[in-house]
Amino acid sequence: MTRGDAEFVEFAGAASARLVHAAFLMTGDHHRAEDAAQTALVRTYASWSRIREGDAYGYARSVLVNHLVDGWRRPIREYPTEDVPEQRGADVADEVTTRRWLVSVLGALSPRERAIVVLRYYFDLAEAKVAEELGVSLGTVKSTSSRALEKLRAAGIRAPETQETCP
Repeated sequence: MTRGDAEFVEFAGAASARLVHAAFLMTGDHHRAEDAAQTALVRTYASWSRIREGDAYGYARSVLVNHLVDGWRRPIREYPTEDVPEQRGADVADEVTTRRWLVSVLGALSPRERAIVVLRYYFDLAEAKVAEELGVSLGTVKSTSSRALEKLRAAGIRAPETQETCP
């Protein structure tokens, strides 16, 4: 392995779980999330020599978001097979409860609203950065975020631990 490859392996090990989690929040499907995170890492590796000195995680996150947005524009056709996909191991009860709550919360939103909410509140990005990553105006991010949060409040969606309504 060259030095750059070793650095990428270290980066991929550190970033892959968070990329999968973010993709899951945006898609609601664990298998699509794993595929999207893998695609983001492959594309990041292809540009590794150019980006390894900069914000590699930011680059991978942008690739992930762009890949998912492209998928919403051009849905991938899936065909059923006889093979059953691999099953994940059992999760701890609290993780399952939180995951189900989060998926139900995000499932009430449109794909654009979901992407903005995940980037804005999960990744804690500034509105301007979200606008830049999604290729929309700052006003679109603000208005879409506001509408998404209002949808969640109107639906009375509550956080599992606190039983308070969403912000």
